[in-house]
Amino acid sequence: ALEYAIARQLQALGIQPAALIGHSVGEFAAAVLAGVMSLGDAARLVAQRGALMQAMPEGDMLSVRMSAAELSKQLPEGVSLAAENGPTACVAAGPAELIEQFRLKLEASGVASKLLQTSHAFHSVMMEGAVAPFEALVRQVPLKAPTIPIFSTLTGRVLTDAEAIDPTYWARHLRETVRFSPAALAAIEQTEHPLFIELGPRNTLAT
Repeated sequence: ALEYAIARQLQALGIQPAALIGHSVGEFAAAVLAGVMSLGDAARLVAQRGALMQAMPEGDMLSVRMSAAELSKQLPEGVSLAAENGPTACVAAGPAELIEQFRLKLEASGVASKLLQTSHAFHSVMMEGAVAPFEALVRQVPLKAPTIPIFSTLTGRVLTDAEAIDPTYWARHLRETVRFSPAALAAIEQTEHPLFIELGPRNTLAT
């Protein structure tokens, strides 16, 4: 709601985006701004998405100062690469005991890591049970092709019209890795003189 409101305020001031990127649930705000779904439908889907994810088993998320390629090689069984936020900034997610064991292993090898304040292991295998129910909910919502390019944080490239109107895409979106870093790099490569404006409560993505 805050991201959408700030975006509309900027548009009212005459600042129009050349493209949009939404980190995880932020992609729903981007989808509304690009005309993929209505504000009301997006609000309902985000609420239902949150409820489904909260109903999954609890887990932990660990911020790790390592590239996605390196981290993926070291992830123990049952732990997922939840987010690729920067070239050397990623998040691992999974059951609390596995995450703690992994944190201690990273600490012993001198790799910086930090537990995130979260109740669940979002964007991990622990969210698998929410995928099918959420896809069924998205199928009840009319979807349209975007009128503004969206750099997808599921694929790390521009969201295609086919993906935007595919309920399976939005269902996979809650389970799979947030590819923010590849999406941001793609936006830089494909936009002349890009200027990024973060819309949200904190400077999380700028950091």
